Amino acid sequence: MTVVGPFGLSVRDQVLDTDIRAGLADVEEGLLEATKSDVPFITEAAQHLVRAGGKRFRPLLVLLAAQFGDPHAPGVVPSAVVVELTHLATLYHDDVMDEANVRRGVPSANARWDNSVAVLTGDFLFARASHTLADLGPEAVRIQAEAFERLVTGQILETAGPRDGRDPIEHYLDVIAGKTGSLVAVSTRFGAMMSGAPESVVDTLTQYGERMGVAFQLADDVLDIASDTHESGKTPGTDLREGIPTLPVLHVRDQVARAGAAASPEDRRLVELLDGDLSDDARHAEALRLLRAHPALEQARRDTVRYADAARAALGPLPESAAKQALVALCDAVVYRAG
Repeated sequence: MTVVGPFGLSVRDQVLDTDIRAGLADVEEGLLEATKSDVPFITEAAQHLVRAGGKRFRPLLVLLAAQFGDPHAPGVVPSAVVVELTHLATLYHDDVMDEANVRRGVPSANARWDNSVAVLTGDFLFARASHTLADLGPEAVRIQAEAFERLVTGQILETAGPRDGRDPIEHYLDVIAGKTGSLVAVSTRFGAMMSGAPESVVDTLTQYGERMGVAFQLADDVLDIASDTHESGKTPGTDLREGIPTLPVLHVRDQVARAGAAASPEDRRLVELLDGDLSDDARHAEALRLLRAHPALEQARRDTVRYADAARAALGPLPESAAKQALVALCDAVVYRAG
């Protein structure tokens, strides 16, 4: 048994392990090649987050999905590079919008340089992803365009907030289905499609990716509150400090609103903190402590498990194989991340 990919995914099949390791190495090489420019400064900025590392979750899913066809088909690795470039581009833009100072354990691009450099570097990465994508055919371009529209729509919906009368939790789940689920679904879809897998297999793996993407983000929400060392390289409670209403926070608000006058003094204090300025270290630490002890955090964990279980269930029609076992193991790994 060997270990590859994010979260220490165990791959028990030697042939699959060799394929995935070789594929990830090719993706890494492709990322560095795609982020080169004739202008040295652009290369430095574009490779800033590439060289900082990362889980390479989306390329891993491309490579695993490709195992249901020809995993060595010529479009597999380039499509994995495309989804990771797209993901990296969104990180540059997200850090500007969130005014983040750290990403993957290194200064964010906007902190190292400025917002303009970060935004333009993200645009450069989108351009390079599109260039690679054009060689994969018009169907791949259409799929990526639709996913990118969903991704941007999710970001806009997050910024705008839920409309009057809309359940904030349902709104949030729609947001992350767009922001995260869309590109993860493209990852499994591209892998299966580029490998020449049957259409029914492509559809099955697309459903898996959509659900896995939501579970993955919900696990991140839990980790932002519960972990001492955040896997993304961000300080615990970063989303909390920045006022980003992640799922545990939304569950707190919902549970306290339902309790009404019967809400405990601790719950009322927590909502007061969440409604205020959490840039103050003492207030932030108090809010984090109260959140970690609140039932809302356990509810967010249960939601994570629910989506991971749905992703696992989507794999049912696929034939038994080492690749299927690895995809199931990823469901378990996501749940483990959430505690």
